[in-house]
Amino acid sequence: MGCGEVIIRLRLRLRKLNPGEVFKLTSQDMGAPEDLPAWCRMTGRRLLRAEHPHYWIEQKGG
Repeated sequence: MGCGEVIIRLRLRLRKLNPGEVFKLTSQDMGAPEDLPAWCRMTGRRLLRAEHPHYWIEQKGG
């Protein structure tokens, strides 16, 4: 899956989480190390940890 598809699916998954819950994403996309932190900043979510291909993202509001 390309990073655009990953972001769309991630957004849908995060909608189901309560504020402060953490989602672990695994993405092999080579653009993920740059794209995911940028997306988190733009959407107000915290990227707690990034060790490609694993990313831990906290749902906003927590």
